[in-house]
Amino acid sequence: MTNIPCISIAGRRIASDVPPYIIAELSANHNGRLETALKIIDEAKKAGADAVKLQTYTADTITLNCDSEEFQIHGGLWDGKTLYQLYQEAHMPWEWHKPLFEHARNLGITIFSSPFDNTAVDLLEDLNAPAYKIASFEAVDLPLIKYVASTGKPMIISTGMADAEEIQEAIDAAHEGGCKELAILHCVSGYPAPAEDYNLRTIPDMMHRFGLVTGLSDHTLNNTTAIASVVLGASIIEKHFTLDRSGGGPDDSFSLEPAELAALCRDSKTAWAALGKVDYGRKSSEVGNAKFRRSLYFVKNGKVGDVITADMVRSVRPGFGLPPKMLGQVIGKSLSLDTRYGMPVSDEALL
Repeated sequence: MTNIPCISIAGRRIASDVPPYIIAELSANHNGRLETALKIIDEAKKAGADAVKLQTYTADTITLNCDSEEFQIHGGLWDGKTLYQLYQEAHMPWEWHKPLFEHARNLGITIFSSPFDNTAVDLLEDLNAPAYKIASFEAVDLPLIKYVASTGKPMIISTGMADAEEIQEAIDAAHEGGCKELAILHCVSGYPAPAEDYNLRTIPDMMHRFGLVTGLSDHTLNNTTAIASVVLGASIIEKHFTLDRSGGGPDDSFSLEPAELAALCRDSKTAWAALGKVDYGRKSSEVGNAKFRRSLYFVKNGKVGDVITADMVRSVRPGFGLPPKMLGQVIGKSLSLDTRYGMPVSDEALL
């Protein structure tokens, strides 16, 4: 294949012709404890994830401390909170970023983040973040996208809730800002999101329409949707990750636990490997079984000169005789040698 869109993060090539890039989203699953955040990075590495991702904001950089109606959350996981209360609880303290980056680098797992304002970008630049993710809700913040793009680092833009025109605007902003390596993620911004909302056939359309590395940000409760996306061309899979789904944090309930993340890393790569290439030839695992295909065998004894009749030959397993498609040509031929029950029909046996 040629002209395959690709990006590279920390030396790892990401494209449809290599196994999918798995991102473990730490999000708010630290639950207010640095030790938990460090342990999540440990477990992401053990599970085989390519990267762990943070979110870099404070309540004051993402919303207003206001309790008027439009700042209230009604329904869903965060019912009854104001936006400020939610983000105050969920945010990753900025002073944690340096030890988390150092810990990940010592373990040999890539770490980067989603910035939610320019000051977050500045913080992450000081830490030499290797890439940036634009969250779905920020895909319409074109000034932020341009500022992130000005770093020259690879970018991933999640497209939850964005229509095709808004996706194109975000892509254009990234390119205008100076981004040279860009990927987009199909996403449904429901927490959790039902599988039937994902419309995964959108992924190949996005690949064709936008010509970029395309992946999936998956908020379903298991791995089925993510693995299916690989078959449709997803090169990146992002899933929220926690130590304990019953931990009570803002994002715990729709996150994968360690064994599930390990299964995702394993099974998504298996799905990618199974895609292979267009190939109608016999596969290596089939070579020994070819002998068990059907072929023509004599089912009655015969003498030299006998004319072969329909009741003298059958198509059966194994495959050492002439192929069944030659049955019509065999019937009516004369025998060139004596035959017995269970003898394969061969060219040598026919006059």
